Amino acid sequence: MASTSPAKPASSGQGKGGNAFVKAYLVAYNVGQMLGWLALLVIMLSHVFTKRTVLGLYKQVEDILLICQTAAVLEILHSMVGLVRSNWLLTAFQVYSRVFLLWGVIWSVPAASEGVPVVMWFTAWTITEIVRYSFYFFSLLPGEVPYFLVWFRYTFFILLYPIGVTGELMSIFAALPVVKKTNMYSFDLPNKYNVSFSYFYYLCFIMVSYLPVFPQLYLHMFSQRKKVLGRRSIEGAQKKDN
Repeated sequence: MASTSPAKPASSGQGKGGNAFVKAYLVAYNVGQMLGWLALLVIMLSHVFTKRTVLGLYKQVEDILLICQTAAVLEILHSMVGLVRSNWLLTAFQVYSRVFLLWGVIWSVPAASEGVPVVMWFTAWTITEIVRYSFYFFSLLPGEVPYFLVWFRYTFFILLYPIGVTGELMSIFAALPVVKKTNMYSFDLPNKYNVSFSYFYYLCFIMVSYLPVFPQLYLHMFSQRKKVLGRRSIEGAQKKDN
């Protein structure tokens, strides 16, 4: 889901940080992802300012975007084996929602790769991931994460998450006519397996599933924001008093 990954639970470090190899791997992973998403931001800005249009933007960023977002599947494994402190089920849900949108919708239905909806979720994802991976990188280093990164991570989601989710839903909706017309990824009865599947209705189900999930994740991030930023404010006040 738009994850705009602010939807992810706060993870301030690694579960097995005492292992130098694990720490080096996590640093390399987060730096690699951060640079990848930074490159995507640069490409987007260059495209918009030089061509004065968002048309054709997705084709410019497609290869790097597919690599960076698909590589995020590793984060499910990181959670499952305890390399990071986060709920692997929630991580899997959020990673799947994005990977599914890219491969199952945008890549499968090229007509859905143009227009404002793509710009909405792509912009939300890009800003979110640059902040998130920068946050994770600094959390692996000695000392505290810079306050501005903490503030960015627990504030930007307020605007980016709804924008990303709206763009994702609009992109899925844009793909529905093509999926229905071509009967894409669907199979009807009779067949030797005696099972039918409608990809069109599966996409409809995915869209409906956003309704109960989005408010919960959004409100969860507000509670995380209050807890994290509130704690930093208290610590800052105590340091001034001392």
